[in-house]
Amino acid sequence: MVLAACGGLVVTGCATMPDSGEVETVKGANLGDSQVRVYAVAPRESAGPDEIVDGFLEAMTSDDPGFATAKKYLTDQAAKAWKPEQSITVLTTAPDREQADRNAHPDNQGRAYPLSGRRIATVDARRAYEPQSPAPYVQSIHVVQQPSADGKSKEWRIDSLPSGLVLGEADFLRNYRSVNKYYFASGEDWLVADPVYIRQRQDPVTRMDPVTQTVKALLEGPTNWLKPAVDSQFPSGTELKAGVTSLGTDDQSTLKVPLNAKAELVGGEACRRMAAQLLFTMGDLTSVRVEQVELLKPNGQSLCRLGKGEAAEFAAVRNTVPQENPYFLDEHGKLRMLAVQGKETEDPTPVPGPFGSGTTPLTSVAVDRGETRAAGVGSGGRDLFVSPITTEQDPLPAVLSSKAVRPADRLSAPSWDGRGDLWVADRNPAAAHLWMVPDGSGEPVEVRTPWLVEGTRVEALRVSADGVRIALLVKQGERTTLQIGRIERQKAGAEPAVSVVDLQPAAPRMESVTAVSWAGPSRLVVVGKEAGGVQQIRYLQTDGSTSASSVLPGLNGVTSVAAPNGDGAPVVANSGNDGIVRLAPGTNWQSVVKAGASAVYPG
Repeated sequence: MVLAACGGLVVTGCATMPDSGEVETVKGANLGDSQVRVYAVAPRESAGPDEIVDGFLEAMTSDDPGFATAKKYLTDQAAKAWKPEQSITVLTTAPDREQADRNAHPDNQGRAYPLSGRRIATVDARRAYEPQSPAPYVQSIHVVQQPSADGKSKEWRIDSLPSGLVLGEADFLRNYRSVNKYYFASGEDWLVADPVYIRQRQDPVTRMDPVTQTVKALLEGPTNWLKPAVDSQFPSGTELKAGVTSLGTDDQSTLKVPLNAKAELVGGEACRRMAAQLLFTMGDLTSVRVEQVELLKPNGQSLCRLGKGEAAEFAAVRNTVPQENPYFLDEHGKLRMLAVQGKETEDPTPVPGPFGSGTTPLTSVAVDRGETRAAGVGSGGRDLFVSPITTEQDPLPAVLSSKAVRPADRLSAPSWDGRGDLWVADRNPAAAHLWMVPDGSGEPVEVRTPWLVEGTRVEALRVSADGVRIALLVKQGERTTLQIGRIERQKAGAEPAVSVVDLQPAAPRMESVTAVSWAGPSRLVVVGKEAGGVQQIRYLQTDGSTSASSVLPGLNGVTSVAAPNGDGAPVVANSGNDGIVRLAPGTNWQSVVKAGASAVYPG
């Protein structure tokens, strides 16, 4: 039922073509190879009900325009009602089709075929991926006989089926890819990533290429989860000019985007911010190089143009330092810097101030994004200190203290957001709290956490550079899970009010998570174990999606991990067996310091 096409330029794996043997039915794709194309085959005349169901399941995995061939397996009424673009159900493998129970329909009016599998995620109509703990998926497809086109016989067709698409994970990853849309943090001038999934090639429903799909997704607005914390500069109702299905760049790598009349009256600064949203969004599409964006009116006249250099002012992480540097604590609790230059790492350098001199030994640390200050939890885990790390200075009083009896129940490792605010969790069983210290020196603000109930506590946290999202290791009972929370800020009189709400699981297939770090605008590097498995280090999107290529080389006994915001610097980790180790692009883990802890990048 499936015909896979090997492209003319792709020769590996196609050296030998069988010229004999039986034809076998292949169920779904086993690998998420984007170069594999699946072509739907229309139902043959007088096909049996089993063949109709199997053919339809295969046709759902194809790139057939409008899913026209898939709809040939449906009755006219079912074809009109089926909306494949409204949702995607992702299973671990292609759905299992069981045999119909013929005794259940003695009048032969139809047959019901049970479908089963393990559901791991859904994708909604706004292209947002929502992971789930693997759970049984049970649905059915019902077929009936209807008169053939010539009226002389009857043909089996599907009259009832699950809503949307139902795909195995391999077929989903072959057909869809993750991209980041960008919106402005509410009331701010920096952009926040909002990951969604688009088709790898032409979208069967809209007939749009990937660039146009991405622009359309951006104009439709943020996903429902992120919407309360971000703004779009595009006026409500802004869409692509009618009929646009393909967008490309000219010889100057300029992407020209024609919009409808809703965008005609925007001012210059608003247009620049709209163009910045597009430029950042296009940065995730490696298939196209976009150096500047030009927005056009419906008549083709230019609204504004913006280049990459100008758009840099809207980044959540501004390049205040030439190169991000990793830091760690040595065996004496002193803060050290690992200066990374090219592929070589120099000897650790003590930082100036009380954290480097050792007058305030630390158990955990966080360096601010500008690499001018650090926050550290003192020995015993009771007190949180903040100190400059560029000049010598006497120790300052603690900005926050925990009253927990046991050191393991006191303060977590701190984290800085891009605004310069400092975050830390108090793990005190008698009073578990999440705290935010404005600018790292103001009066601590207790963060509203309606989900932090008795028996639950935050083991560790990492705040995104944009200050809109927070990665939390939440412990409940004996299990520690990775959750992504949305940060919302309001003014309550003279005092700021800060909340972390709508926690979403980011690694539901992991039985336990040990450490986490941000690794870009919407990517995390996570250390954890799947049920019955060994410890893994892998990349995950903040929406919980992943791929087989995201697993990093194995490393034993990892207690902390840190990744840069960009791609040039190595991942750094603390291994109980090897001390501080690093993983440069294209290499394996290398030991840097035999004794150390709390490996971190700025943030």
